[in-house]
Amino acid sequence: MQSIEILGCRLDLLDADQATDRIMQYVRDRASAQIVTLGTEMVVYAQRDSAFRDVVNRCALSLCDTVGLLTVARRRGAHLRERVTGVELVEHLCACAANDGIGVYFFGGAEGVAADAAAILEARFPGLRVAGTRNGFYTFDDEAQIVEAIRTSGAGLLFVGLGSPRQEMWLGRNLAATACGAAVGVGGSFDVLSGRVERAPQVWRRLGLEWLYRLIREPQRFRRQLALPYFVWLVTLEQLGIGRQRGMSNT
Repeated sequence: MQSIEILGCRLDLLDADQATDRIMQYVRDRASAQIVTLGTEMVVYAQRDSAFRDVVNRCALSLCDTVGLLTVARRRGAHLRERVTGVELVEHLCACAANDGIGVYFFGGAEGVAADAAAILEARFPGLRVAGTRNGFYTFDDEAQIVEAIRTSGAGLLFVGLGSPRQEMWLGRNLAATACGAAVGVGGSFDVLSGRVERAPQVWRRLGLEWLYRLIREPQRFRRQLALPYFVWLVTLEQLGIGRQRGMSNT
């Protein structure tokens, strides 16, 4: 598998189909594989939080979720066909899980969101076995109970929608104890899949402007979008040799 490092974070050069195949193999192997859908905001956060960066780089797969990372990877010579967004990855994996009879657990979001997303996916993919759902509100003292509920559900595949960095850190602490073969941090994907948040039309996504569509619809996201120009600045410094730059590698 070919990968590239951007600002100290590993990015694996896989498209959605390749990523789905690998993740389903992890599930079948019961590999306890953590998968991150990496975005520019996460890479920026990793610059000031080494523990988060270490979790990202220990993941079995680190996939390209945003156009900023896709652009940088391509400019460095990577043959990366597309982004792998959380929503699309959930859909691909649920289709495979339904076909293979693998139980799926949905954890995260506001009350009822994970359950609604699971029900919609169950209707879309006949045969999908929803092993369980839970909202994302909990305290540290609840973690053991949540882990046990996932473990006893018999799920082979776990989706965690707690937002970043919370979901990555939670999985880093708890994935092995859930006995799931693979787990994906999916951010706000449950909100989209449940119909609570409208996704950008296809033309916006094709142009790489999904972030702008969401900003127009949700202006309160403005502060979060400030990570993008800062990311561009950091990458520019790295290109000039002021920061570290790493080439591609095969693993």
